Amino acid sequence: MTESVSEPVATSGPPRMPVTVDVNGVSVSRQVEPRSMLVDFLREDLGLTGTKVSCELQVCGVCTVLVDGRPVSSCTFLTADADGAAVTTVEGLSDGQTLHPLQESFVDNFALQCGFCTPGFLMMSKALLDGDEVPDREAIVEHLEGNICRCTGYEPIVEAVEHVAQELRGGAHG
Repeated sequence: MTESVSEPVATSGPPRMPVTVDVNGVSVSRQVEPRSMLVDFLREDLGLTGTKVSCELQVCGVCTVLVDGRPVSSCTFLTADADGAAVTTVEGLSDGQTLHPLQESFVDNFALQCGFCTPGFLMMSKALLDGDEVPDREAIVEHLEGNICRCTGYEPIVEAVEHVAQELRGGAHG
């Protein structure tokens, strides 16, 4: 008689760890797998699908979010490393009633083609303007060079950011 040996049935699943993250001004506590990527946490656990996923190698910039005001590629950033941090996604730019000046400028300057890369460009642009309110065109181009637009619509994107920077320079936005 031959006995078959089967693996024990996992009853508890993979190990998990607690994290508490302030996402767009809302404190969120969850149990996550230690290898959970921030983009998956945002999209799958919280339903914030504005952050896109593409290369998963920190190359294209579509998954950019701000962690404590610093742009990061959420496709390679561990959720555990965001524990205790403030995360801002593209959903957090608008107050729910009015668009953020960058969003308005992207619309006004036709900087939205297919729109897939737009959240990453918006978040990188926000980080730039938060740190340097009056960047010149060269600084904008340099800051956004890590973001890839498959539609190759870079010119309107740079113009949109430049427009907001000019408004900031003139004191139109605070």
